[in-house]
Amino acid sequence: MGFEPPQRLVRALGETYGDAAGAAWLDRLPALADDALSALSVSLDRVCAPGGRTSLVLLVHRADGTPAVLKVAPAGAGPDLERAALAHWGGWGAVELLAAPAGGVPGDALLLERLHHEVSLRSLPEAKALLEAAGTVRRLWVEPPAGHSFETVAERTARQTEPMRAAAEREPALEPLVRAAVEARDELVRESPEDFLLHGNFRQSKVLSGERAPWLAVGPEPLTGERAYDLARLARDRVEDLVASPGGAATARRRVRKLADSLEVDQARLRGWTLFRAVESGTRALTVGRTQDGELSLEFAGWL
Repeated sequence: MGFEPPQRLVRALGETYGDAAGAAWLDRLPALADDALSALSVSLDRVCAPGGRTSLVLLVHRADGTPAVLKVAPAGAGPDLERAALAHWGGWGAVELLAAPAGGVPGDALLLERLHHEVSLRSLPEAKALLEAAGTVRRLWVEPPAGHSFETVAERTARQTEPMRAAAEREPALEPLVRAAVEARDELVRESPEDFLLHGNFRQSKVLSGERAPWLAVGPEPLTGERAYDLARLARDRVEDLVASPGGAATARRRVRKLADSLEVDQARLRGWTLFRAVESGTRALTVGRTQDGELSLEFAGWL
């Protein structure tokens, strides 16, 4: 199958794996996609653009005419973990996993229920979007499956602290925020109050309109731990609008309080995880040259 991969995917692969490794996987991608289409007995409609940042998304249909979505991702994106999480949720609050090739195919493919990829919660007014997001993420917080291989919040965030410190060494002005974020993280992981299966990257753009249910989550980066960690990315949603508004700082703090109250999460823990995740995201963006994204996240962190 000949095609041009979406530029968003090309840029993201270069940032995550380096230009050489990303290019090597992209070179193999047409063959990987053909293998996945054949293994799952589906026919291609078109490539979804702009698509995702971690996988090629293909709109397909099954032999009986049912529309579906085929995702082909590099192993580093964790498609096996996404598959396990989606299977455990069983379509409750999340897109339904329709099939996966026995033993997998090169590149790891997932066949998913087709949603309206062009309609996410970001299409709604802010207050309504947050209400629907809260209702969706609540459904995902279930007991992890027995014998699972998901990493914990403590493990994932431990890996993230060294790049944050390295960013602060390169740019000393970041040091106070990085220090505050790492200290908050260290305090939070000393004793986690609960252990749920989490989406891991939950935000408004990860909740799409569907036929089976009004709104369903997609694109999990699953892990286990406390709910406050999962809410922390949602608290930073539409940060560009917050920064552009005169009362952005007060609105951000009010949003954290409202999310904590509506989902019965400890407010101080949500604030701590929101701080950590905003600083981690900001320093990572600056490191790969996404200056505007990085500065927005760090300005938001400074408000907390």
